[in-house]
Amino acid sequence: MWKNHTKLGISQISTTILMNPSAVSREKSEITGGFFIPILPTFAKKSLKKGLVIKSTGSWYTVECENGELYDCKIKGNFRIKGIKSTNPVAVGDHVTFSVKGTTENNTGNKVGLITAINDRKNYIIRRSQNLSKQSHIIAANIDQAVLVVTLHFPVTTTTFIDRYLASAEAYRIPVLIVFNKTDLLNVEQTEELNDLISVYTKIGYKCIKTSANTGLGIDDFREALKDKINVVNGHSGVGKSTLINIIEPGLQLKTSDISDAHNTGKHTTTFSTLYKLSFGGYIIDTPGIKAFGMLEMEAWEISHYFPEIFKISDDCQYNNCSHTHEPGCAVKVAVENGEIAVSRFISYLGLLETDEKYRPAF
Repeated sequence: MWKNHTKLGISQISTTILMNPSAVSREKSEITGGFFIPILPTFAKKSLKKGLVIKSTGSWYTVECENGELYDCKIKGNFRIKGIKSTNPVAVGDHVTFSVKGTTENNTGNKVGLITAINDRKNYIIRRSQNLSKQSHIIAANIDQAVLVVTLHFPVTTTTFIDRYLASAEAYRIPVLIVFNKTDLLNVEQTEELNDLISVYTKIGYKCIKTSANTGLGIDDFREALKDKINVVNGHSGVGKSTLINIIEPGLQLKTSDISDAHNTGKHTTTFSTLYKLSFGGYIIDTPGIKAFGMLEMEAWEISHYFPEIFKISDDCQYNNCSHTHEPGCAVKVAVENGEIAVSRFISYLGLLETDEKYRPAF
């Protein structure tokens, strides 16, 4: 209806908008090239708010405004057709713009809104969605530190899982803290194995902490490492993520459970990703347990970039495009043979080079 309005005066156009605000479909406008592109009236913009996504249930997103008000929001359907190949276009940690419906539809009593825009993210942790090989799942966005809680046993966390997680974090330049939990359950031989593993990752440059909820080992270090940062906590179900969070922030009272005696695996107790404010400064995002970590958004030639020790030594390879698999004069393979690069890390690197069109568990 706006194409032939070049002969109308500005006052006439304004009157037209006020009389028929439903005709306005865009937020920005200008008069150019003889066409009038409608301006969203000021009174319509007043219902737009900005906030932080603090909880995601898959269909609803809890958004907190700066004044502390909470809104339960859904997303516009066209979010899924804008090239975002993700099962969750909006993630915990996202800063969003939303419109307010002004009614309550959920049992929470929060006002209901509709998310219309997502601010640019500074980073995010992403993995391949289970059973959906071409879809991704964004674990969390806009984070200062990723915390990977692992257990050598009870349940077992493999180096393959650890290395895939670290590579994904490296891709988005997210610092990682590796927390080795349940250390009190290990025997002498297992403790030596743990110390060797910590030595591998510390040498690369990753900060590692030993913790035990039963003895209190490392709890103060864990608390200090989280202070004044936005942290996301990941790991298998049963490694003790929620238990550790409850110790450093008792008021949260997150649900916990024991691991399965039959299978030595954890049970899901955290159902939805949720962001909590820490009383000593900072935030923590508690996430559901991850069974496997399928990689996404990596080309074969760039994978070595996300293994810092491999990338550093690759400068000495004979060929600039060395894949470190079959080429002569490969400095990386020599470094593996002499122990400069851990065999487990090299195996993880080779595993990521394999194309996996179909989703494959990372253990």
